[in-house]
Amino acid sequence: MKDQRIARSLVIMVFGTFFGLLCSTLMNTGLPQLMRVFSVSEGTVQWIINAYMLTNAMMIPLSAYLIRRWPFRTLFIIATAVFLVGTVGGAVAPTFWTVVIARVVQAAGAGIMMPLVNVLAIRYAEPKKKGTIMGIIGLAFNFSPIIGPTVSGLILDDLSWRWLFLVIVPFSVLTLVAAVIQLPRIPHNENPHFDTRGMAIVSIGLWALLMGLSNVSTSPFWTWQVLGLLVVGAVALVIFYFSQRGVKAPLINFSVMAYDQFVVATLINMLIVATMFGNTILLPLLVQNVQQKSALVSGLVILPGALVTGFLSRLSGRLYDRLSVRRLVLFGLVVDGAGTLFQATIGAASGPVVLALFQAVRQLGLVSMLIPLQTHALGILPFDLVPDGVATFNTIRQVAASLGTAVLVSVVGLMGQWGHRGTLFGIQAGFATCFIFLVAAMMIAGRLKNQFKLGRPTVSAG
Repeated sequence: MKDQRIARSLVIMVFGTFFGLLCSTLMNTGLPQLMRVFSVSEGTVQWIINAYMLTNAMMIPLSAYLIRRWPFRTLFIIATAVFLVGTVGGAVAPTFWTVVIARVVQAAGAGIMMPLVNVLAIRYAEPKKKGTIMGIIGLAFNFSPIIGPTVSGLILDDLSWRWLFLVIVPFSVLTLVAAVIQLPRIPHNENPHFDTRGMAIVSIGLWALLMGLSNVSTSPFWTWQVLGLLVVGAVALVIFYFSQRGVKAPLINFSVMAYDQFVVATLINMLIVATMFGNTILLPLLVQNVQQKSALVSGLVILPGALVTGFLSRLSGRLYDRLSVRRLVLFGLVVDGAGTLFQATIGAASGPVVLALFQAVRQLGLVSMLIPLQTHALGILPFDLVPDGVATFNTIRQVAASLGTAVLVSVVGLMGQWGHRGTLFGIQAGFATCFIFLVAAMMIAGRLKNQFKLGRPTVSAG
């Protein structure tokens, strides 16, 4: 393939993926409005977010199969069309649960788009430019979810929540048209097997875990609604893991776990992503429900941090090409941890400037390590395992985002039972929980090794 065709394909695919990932947090600032419109609680309204992220997570394991089964062009066009259908459906949805269903359809399309970008870049990028290219892709993977609450805050200041869907429609249509016209036709001859049983088991496991965590604030822990579902989810995931080891064409190829640096980078990424996505819910709840300020203020509080992410994403990729990944990640964790501790001290009277400053500090730490971690995890794998590595890495990322959000919202819900003051304490406890996750990530980060001494393996691990 010519470099020009790859570059053109990446531009179109990154553009489409940007809006797919934007939708993962676009509704966050609108959650208080949706609670009022549909008369639902924090525990219920979080399904607008978690249904999207968990569907993303369940679609991503399919990517290793789909990328082998279908040409890039066909697969991306189908994914964009599905995403567009879900977006239009959300704009006209009459009830809360039809909005959730529309979000599931949206996420199904976006979940296919994301791995395509990574696989195309990792397969065809020159080794010396890999970090730089992954930094550019980071604008879609990391900047768009962070800017989502700010964009929705601007929209909701004058318009209804339906515009959170309507505003995406023209960009999705543009992506679809560009893909049909510009994406090259690449011959594809593989005909892999799809593990239907594995998909069913992992779906049951993930949904049961999320349901159990979501019910923590509304049901006693020892009930079926919480402990029962958590046990079902855990057992299903254990069964899934062992079932995959005996399958000729597994849904997730766990042989990528034989590469210790892939495991270390993935675990750290899981912990920091849980705090990143959960944070974009905690701040809107604080600003709108506790401080009684507008959605616009809520969005503007997140804006400086989003700009930091956007401006520095490419730089972090370049730094990975020059500096030790361990140094970058430890720096990021220290900065992110400091910002999180500041957030845990905020009160009902904390001004927007203070909130924005603390959030910007957190984002400075996050952006310095997200792209290096992703590049480090995937760059160590042999080429034949890259699709499986992308699927595993992104699945764990999305699962961590949804489960982390469920945990933090449950903390807020539990404390919120004590009234208005309890909601504030719950938000502070949520930030404290984020700090605990970051401390755990810092302990794991000590196992990161210098990427310049590792090189890419020539054979896959068994």
